[in-house]
Amino acid sequence: MNGLKQLFKEIWMNRRVIISLAKNDFKTRFSGSFFGIIWGFVQPIVTILLFWFVFQVGFRSSSIEDVPFICWLASGLIPWFYFSDAWTNSGNCFFEYSFLVKKVMFKTSVLPIVKIISSLFVHIILVFFLLLIYSFYGYFPKLIYLQIIYYSICVIALSLSLAFITASLAPFFKDILNIIGILIQFGMWLTPIMWDFKMLPEKLRILFSINPMYYVVQGYRDTLIYNIPFWHHPYETICFWIITCLLFILGAILYKKLKLHFADVL
Repeated sequence: MNGLKQLFKEIWMNRRVIISLAKNDFKTRFSGSFFGIIWGFVQPIVTILLFWFVFQVGFRSSSIEDVPFICWLASGLIPWFYFSDAWTNSGNCFFEYSFLVKKVMFKTSVLPIVKIISSLFVHIILVFFLLLIYSFYGYFPKLIYLQIIYYSICVIALSLSLAFITASLAPFFKDILNIIGILIQFGMWLTPIMWDFKMLPEKLRILFSINPMYYVVQGYRDTLIYNIPFWHHPYETICFWIITCLLFILGAILYKKLKLHFADVL
């Protein structure tokens, strides 16, 4: 508990440094290209349109529960894009900022958070793009749409928990970055993003619902399509936060044990 308190204290005391580094990281990711940060939004949007073309035009997927397929698909893909981008980038943060890690006075605990916030800038724009799609199909913004903020906090917390685990292990086990890529590929298809969860038998639904990203993806759809408040799913909410907190505790323990050796191996 003392380690967790110290970690939160470091994050709070360095909040201005975190925001400054996150802004710089976001700009640096797209520096050198002609269109700059526009590429951060173009790639996810093109991917959504590609999946829409393949499934609806190619496989002739029909509307799901009278909801246009593009609306149903985009509401699952956009939170997943943020999760995969945040986790992938944060896993490499100690390598990328090795010059800061080697400074004795610098608090390395802020680096995973810098990557999480850096990815958040793109996610915010994509959420507005998502609302634009919904408005085009007649689903105009409602008060309950503010619930997207809650589910965004959920995916931020999950990404940060996993980031501390993988970023702490990466300096000693570089293959972890490749493992993250494989897990993200499998996770995208095992999470009901492009297929309906109700297709599964009742027994398998319990197994798949343990996936924390299922809670987030379904939460976006509950908000935008079904207008269901998150407190109407108390068991799923409790399960999500228990898993996320356990992952965060594990990440904090690994970080505390290994941070003293980061400068030696980088």
